[in-house]
Amino acid sequence: MATTNDLKNGTTLKLDGGELWNVVEFQHVKPGKGGAFVRTKLKNVTSGKVVDKTFNAGAKVEFANVDRREMQYLYNDGESFVFMDAETYDQIIVPDQVVGKNADFMMESATVTVAMHEGEPLYVELPPSIEVTITETAPGVQGDRSTGGTKSATVETGATVQVPLFIGNGERIKVDTRSGDYLGRVN
Repeated sequence: MATTNDLKNGTTLKLDGGELWNVVEFQHVKPGKGGAFVRTKLKNVTSGKVVDKTFNAGAKVEFANVDRREMQYLYNDGESFVFMDAETYDQIIVPDQVVGKNADFMMESATVTVAMHEGEPLYVELPPSIEVTITETAPGVQGDRSTGGTKSATVETGATVQVPLFIGNGERIKVDTRSGDYLGRVN
């Protein structure tokens, strides 16, 4: 057991009957009158729900032991994803619901971070951006507009992203994995 004085961004707490919550941000508050307290913003590890929670300063909280490991994505067998630990070469199977929307930007042989708690995979974290090749997009049509236009393009991972009109089939682009936004061309 630790106290709220030990909180840091990114730590994982075990609250409310064993649910795991990541500390997104925290702030120690010392009002002029009354006792000090800690105001936190917590994100549920499994559901992604974000809540605000206030603790009394020095209150006991239980930290969860989360093991974050670099792993290589091997393949998807239709129901789950298979990863290999870069150090031990052990393979683990991660269900589709744990990977979630990250599946749109996972390329075979890519290195990702897999968070584990007591042998169970909690979430998969991709690098902030990836480089992908466009497999299919319509030709850009010059038209009547006041700002730069965009069009849909399908990339090699199967995801659809919005790209500028001048981007064509076979070009390599950089994509933000968190939002799916086009970041630029890659030479």
